[in-house]
Amino acid sequence: MSGFPATRLRRLREGEPLRRLLRETRLTASDFIYPIFVTHGRDLREPVGPMPGAYHLSLDHLLAEVTEVAGLGIPGVLLFGLPAQKDPLGSEAYDDHGIIQEAIRVIKQAIPDLLVITDVCLCQYTSHGHCGVLEDGRVQNDATVELYARTALSHAEAGADVVAPSGMMDGQVRGVRTALDGGGFQRVPIMAYAAKHASAFYGPFRVAAASAPQQGDRRSYQLDPANGRVALREIELDIREGADIVMVKPALAYLDVIARARERFDHPIAAYNVSGEYSLIKAAAANGWVNEREAALEVLTGIRRAGADVIITYHAKDAARWLSDRR
Repeated sequence: MSGFPATRLRRLREGEPLRRLLRETRLTASDFIYPIFVTHGRDLREPVGPMPGAYHLSLDHLLAEVTEVAGLGIPGVLLFGLPAQKDPLGSEAYDDHGIIQEAIRVIKQAIPDLLVITDVCLCQYTSHGHCGVLEDGRVQNDATVELYARTALSHAEAGADVVAPSGMMDGQVRGVRTALDGGGFQRVPIMAYAAKHASAFYGPFRVAAASAPQQGDRRSYQLDPANGRVALREIELDIREGADIVMVKPALAYLDVIARARERFDHPIAAYNVSGEYSLIKAAAANGWVNEREAALEVLTGIRRAGADVIITYHAKDAARWLSDRR
């Protein structure tokens, strides 16, 4: 007999020990990657206004931050840089002494086992704010891929463990893979921003990274939020080009894409719980409308349940503490 009253599923939800034993989705600190914004200068730890708890960190403050991250059991960080100067070609992105290259060296010298992932893009570094080479108001795909390749190679030379091309240029993964292999870095994996959507949820990040386009938008290269099938095509192409990990971004509004990708592909899947998703919870909690701890852990569990192996989240440090408290 399968129906009521013989089947009473509430029996399995009566007490916390049994609920914990039968829980299908496990969330741990080892699932997280923590994004960090690094900048030039000294003794700088400047709050990012629309992202409470996030900071612009100079290199002398970076060490304390990553030491805390490692101590919480979070396996790695994702670095974003704020350059000293911007120019049309984003030249600090691939400068051997750029802010990201120097940050990598600081981290690897102090905590060599901490995973250092680097964002490979130009938007923070270009004076126009677009993710590549801009000519006549249009981003030039192939010229941009060449600069991504140079950037990724410089990151690998500085000691990055994983490089993450994020500009959504056609062929970006192949270009980066070719450069890495040619430079002797065949063992450095690529985490591709494979399905990065043109999202309204990036607003706080663009303040943090000073990366908003000065003209136009990014809809000609980022994905249309309405097109789930195209997202899967993008993921498949990145896998064919050599991506070792594929990412869906944002996470919360694209759980269906994560789930469909998990069913279709065997590659590790990362999901980026982006700035706007983080800031919404922070703002609601500040107003007393939601419990931040419970809301954040529910969101992160949902992303994991959808099929993500890795969650990039600004809530990583808090979530690691909360999960430790649950034990």
